[in-house]
Amino acid sequence: MPHISTGEMLREAVRKQTPLGELAKVKMEAGELVPDEVVCGIVKERIAEPDCGGGFILDGFPRTLAQAECLDCLVRGDPRGVPTVLDIRVDPETLVKRTVGRLTCPVCGEIYNVFYRPPKDDEVCDTHGVKLVRRADDNEETFRQRLLAYQNQTMPLIEHYRRSGALVEVEGDGDPPVITQRLFELLGEG
Repeated sequence: MPHISTGEMLREAVRKQTPLGELAKVKMEAGELVPDEVVCGIVKERIAEPDCGGGFILDGFPRTLAQAECLDCLVRGDPRGVPTVLDIRVDPETLVKRTVGRLTCPVCGEIYNVFYRPPKDDEVCDTHGVKLVRRADDNEETFRQRLLAYQNQTMPLIEHYRRSGALVEVEGDGDPPVITQRLFELLGEG
């Protein structure tokens, strides 16, 4: 099942310096959300791809009620059924450490964290020996802006999906392998 990360699709557009990427870059660097119509358009195109025929996992979408309404329209009557929406609950200070401590290998995409999963050598990929990179928006100031945007624009989705019966709440504090196992069990894959 394809994992569709709207954040990754937007970062790719930034890397390619597309018009969408330029708009997204300004918003992302300010810790703001990219406009709903842009994100909805990207998601609509992506889930129409053949590899999504058996289902898909959306990561970072929807983030606003308008995006949720768009998704509701996209999947209404879909033979794959009603989507399951996961609310992964994590302490905000843990999220700060996960974000500002994140380092990624530019070769393989492996993710490290200076607080929770540091590389063997300081900021160097264990496998490829290359310098790890930090996303430009992985700083505390930008994260705090994103957290505010989440509280103001995304939190209302919890009640929206709770009312529809699609919401599943997951405890997200703890070690990633334990959290991953919880998610697999909830999705019937464990």
